[in-house]
Amino acid sequence: MPTEPLFQPVTSESRPTRTLNLTFNGKTLTVPAGISVAAALLMVGVTRFRATPVSEAPRAPYCMMGVCFECLVDIDGVPNRQSCLVEVSEGMKIRSQEGARDLIFQPVTNQALEVQP
Repeated sequence: MPTEPLFQPVTSESRPTRTLNLTFNGKTLTVPAGISVAAALLMVGVTRFRATPVSEAPRAPYCMMGVCFECLVDIDGVPNRQSCLVEVSEGMKIRSQEGARDLIFQPVTNQALEVQP
């Protein structure tokens, strides 16, 4: 069920003087410095930040203060980052998070279980 975004950029007389470049899903974006990743992505029109693990339903920021976990993205290779709590930085690589993040399985060897005297 498509809906209109709840967040709209506020236009004012003062424009940010400093911008930086980052990528979202491989696309280079120029955004104002000093704002959260979530705010930056919403400003440039991104409406789908992640997909739920079970139904793959699209999700985007809801609370913008770190309570709801709807804005999870992969930032510089680290999954499950709350984009509303991370400030943008030059060259940041952001990817939408599709489903559950991958867990790296590291089996425990018998040698690691042995107790050393």
